[in-house]
Amino acid sequence: MSEQLWSDVLMKNNITTGLKAAALTLVLAVAPATSIQADQTRIPLMSQGGERAAMELPRHGQTTEAVRARFGEPQGVQGPVGDPPILQWFYPEFVVYFEKDRVIHTVIRHNGQ
Repeated sequence: MSEQLWSDVLMKNNITTGLKAAALTLVLAVAPATSIQADQTRIPLMSQGGERAAMELPRHGQTTEAVRARFGEPQGVQGPVGDPPILQWFYPEFVVYFEKDRVIHTVIRHNGQ
């Protein structure tokens, strides 16, 4: 390889490397420094689930009629959404999830929210 050709190759390599470094520096300088924060709820291992065990809640498989008869009318209803249709009933202390007309899950609301 001739000396001039070798010099041209090195020059192109240096320019490319310099441009990449400048672009990276620009991105790092412009990118905002963000921090991610999350709330943590710590529950001692031996007391997890104790609140749920003490509460009477709708059970898996119960019908909408059985839940309404035992717990009354919900404060609010959302759905049905999707296929199969999922329906949510909101009570002061928990939310009941139904697939069609059967309970699939009940979730305790944190601090009654």
